[in-house]
Amino acid sequence: MEEQQTAPVLSVKDWMITILLLAIPIVNIILLFVWAFSKGENPSKANYAKASLIWAAIGIVLYIIFVVIFFGAVMSSINQ
Repeated sequence: MEEQQTAPVLSVKDWMITILLLAIPIVNIILLFVWAFSKGENPSKANYAKASLIWAAIGIVLYIIFVVIFFGAVMSSINQ
């Protein structure tokens, strides 16, 4: 039978510090990448960081699509 490894549960204090650090611009992006891809990080925090990075990537793609469509509409109206 396989031995299951359990990670320690993050306390409220740990989550409060995590949220505080994620509120700092630039630092938050760096920390998300560190937490997401670090081998020794708590799995809960690593999964949260991965999910946050995925949502950020989705948001950036949607933003780029919106900007391209908006820019195309503006340029089309200018050329008429």
